[in-house]
Amino acid sequence: MAPFLAYEDKGADSSPGNRVPLVLVHGHPFDHTMWTPQLAAFAPTRRVVAPDLRGYGASPVTPGITPLARFAQDIEELLDDLKVDAFVLAGLSMGGQIAMECYARFGDRVRGLVLADTFPSPETPAGRTARNAMADRLLREGMRGYADEVLDKMVAPYAAPDVKAHVHRMMTTAPPEGAAAALRGRAERPDYRPLLTRVTAPTLIVVGADDEFTPVSDARAMHALVPDSVLKVIDGCAHMPNLERAGEFNEVLGDFLSRVDTHAAG
Repeated sequence: MAPFLAYEDKGADSSPGNRVPLVLVHGHPFDHTMWTPQLAAFAPTRRVVAPDLRGYGASPVTPGITPLARFAQDIEELLDDLKVDAFVLAGLSMGGQIAMECYARFGDRVRGLVLADTFPSPETPAGRTARNAMADRLLREGMRGYADEVLDKMVAPYAAPDVKAHVHRMMTTAPPEGAAAALRGRAERPDYRPLLTRVTAPTLIVVGADDEFTPVSDARAMHALVPDSVLKVIDGCAHMPNLERAGEFNEVLGDFLSRVDTHAAG
């Protein structure tokens, strides 16, 4: 039976045995193409898997509520189907929270963890109300108005025009039902801070210097929680450094992957 999720799976034939596969989890309201620069940079030398999450991109939409645990289960089932047993797991924003949930479920398979522009705390009562109200709005109005409003926070106002266009396109083409279901699920997310204190995998925490959604202070707080973690702040970008400053992001990620590879080979 075909996997539930749509996905890209590149580099399997060219990846040396000691190079750990890389799994990339996108944020809201995007799809796997937000990782295009990373697929291009790393698939020539290792296996890279980038799914469209349930309700996004080319994956099926299930209206209602999609908890982070459901996203994590989908990823686990996909990786089982693809026979990817051990890997580096990277997620940005909501994808970072899904990566934390994945670590809670099957952390023994995670050889390295990358948390980009994300945060681990549970939703506040006000935040829960706001997320559910936004879900109602997306179902009522569609994605374009929301996309127009948040574009200059998703990426910095000074971001390159092609990056802005890519991000705006992902947001406006996201299925409203899928985005709304994720918002409702995210409003009920647990507190991942206790989990982070128990993470034993090497961890890379990355944040854009001008990120307003998940500021540098959030990244520093995560860095203080995770025992074996490094923090990298990337200048000249906001919430999506992997697109806004792809070269710098790839350099940081590449250095981290080399460290994980060395550890795995040893």
